[in-house]
Amino acid sequence: MRSRSIWLVVALSMVVAACSPAAVDTTTTAQPAATTTAGPAESTTTGAEPMVCEATVAFIGPITGPVAFIGEVQLNWFNYALDLWNDEMGYDFQMVEADTQFDVAQSATLAQTLLDNANVLAAVGPAGSDQVDSAGAVFEAGDPNFTFISPSSTRVGITALYQGLFRTVPSDADQGPTTASFLVEQGATSVFIVDDQSSYSTGLADIVQAELEGANVTVVRESVAQTVTDFSALVGTIADDTSIVYLPWQVAANGQIFANQMAEQSKEAVIFGSDGLDSADFTQAGSYVAAFAPDIAAVEGSEDLLAGFLELYPETNTFGPPVFAAARVIFEAIERVCAAGETPDRANVQAEVAATNQATSILGTPISFTEDGDLAGGQFFIFQIQEDGTKTLVP
Repeated sequence: MRSRSIWLVVALSMVVAACSPAAVDTTTTAQPAATTTAGPAESTTTGAEPMVCEATVAFIGPITGPVAFIGEVQLNWFNYALDLWNDEMGYDFQMVEADTQFDVAQSATLAQTLLDNANVLAAVGPAGSDQVDSAGAVFEAGDPNFTFISPSSTRVGITALYQGLFRTVPSDADQGPTTASFLVEQGATSVFIVDDQSSYSTGLADIVQAELEGANVTVVRESVAQTVTDFSALVGTIADDTSIVYLPWQVAANGQIFANQMAEQSKEAVIFGSDGLDSADFTQAGSYVAAFAPDIAAVEGSEDLLAGFLELYPETNTFGPPVFAAARVIFEAIERVCAAGETPDRANVQAEVAATNQATSILGTPISFTEDGDLAGGQFFIFQIQEDGTKTLVP
């Protein structure tokens, strides 16, 4: 069943479409039953009243639009993280949600709306690198102390552009070489690369192409807009000796259409998709996809978190747990501010986020950030799609 906050998206998206400042509404998520393990932090002043730690954190992502499969799961994981945190700490942190619809202009508009809401201390999101770039320019110009943690933007170098930007996934500086090395190890001799003309896609395609050519693999490079859904002519140009078709795309449904049209023309090359194709919308058996997060069902200590999530929400994917990780980073940063007897604001919360040093996380790995805000020590994973649509981790 979908979270109560999902229903707000209908009204939200209608208002956002009119570019109204009312595009973001404050909501409180319903709290699932859980055992409270700790109370709120108290002021360090002897004899003072217990300090009430209050905060509002935003979620900004593609709840509707062409990649709603990402946004809905990410929103659900944010709500899940918030509910567990409030139960655990005895707090009543609030949230606002903003639907970018995977649109760069809308992302900028919503970023300004979040800045204008003085109660919002930080945000999880946006999802895509282009949307992060659009929102980031607004945050940087309006208040560099506004922290936003992307749970799925992978473009190389983007965190260095904005003071408040961090991410809980590795960058394409890892995805590109990881992909190319795997293809070389698989014996690929001729690779057909098609980018989708987004900055995410072209940048990643450039890295993979350079790595493959450096390994003496023949590369044919093509480009097609995200709005295109008839790939028959392009598919017809794939040479018979092509071993791999590499699609660094963001719209997974388009990847499935491409695969179907390859089958119609009896093209036998295997598709390898970037993290954008790691979705239930892409199910071509035998294909490979890269993922910036592991399957947490296999992460020791995260099984119960996953089980609890699936009791409340119908499905998940690898785009969800990095949201939980990002939300937890922000919540713990706010808690540390409160524990120091200070009132949380954008500046002191950002300082605590930058100082994050978690020994472990829902992802099974530590979380800390480089000076630029990148995830320290992140890595990509490769999965192969099976006949039943499930994915198997490739060792």
